[in-house]
Amino acid sequence: MPRQNISSGSPFEKPIGFSRAVRIGDRIAVAGTAPIAADGNTAYPGDMYQQTLRCLEIIQEALEKAGASLDDVIRTRVYLTDADRWEEAASAHGKLFGDIRPACTFVEVNRLIDPEWLVEIEVEAVVHHPGPKAS
Repeated sequence: MPRQNISSGSPFEKPIGFSRAVRIGDRIAVAGTAPIAADGNTAYPGDMYQQTLRCLEIIQEALEKAGASLDDVIRTRVYLTDADRWEEAASAHGKLFGDIRPACTFVEVNRLIDPEWLVEIEVEAVVHHPGPKAS
């Protein structure tokens, strides 16, 4: 099966050696996704809810590039720097996944790469329709 690497345009992809997402066959893995604004800075400093929505927006874009949608997501992993604020992240997660209901895990971590990041999310998806045609 061919491998499709999906880029988000992050300048860190090449030096770190990662892709925002990888699709092989019907499976897509989306890397840990931080709340990065279009200008490369942290989106919504201090706002767990909005940072979570931003992570999911970036993930949704990657899934669409891979020929999938949020409906295809079967698992999410949400890494929080403060588990006491889990309900803020859960509310944003529920806004997009309330009807889809993937398997989900919330985990508190000591910190993320950037101290302004309150949340980072990774997902797995299984697509039951053909992928995009190569251009």
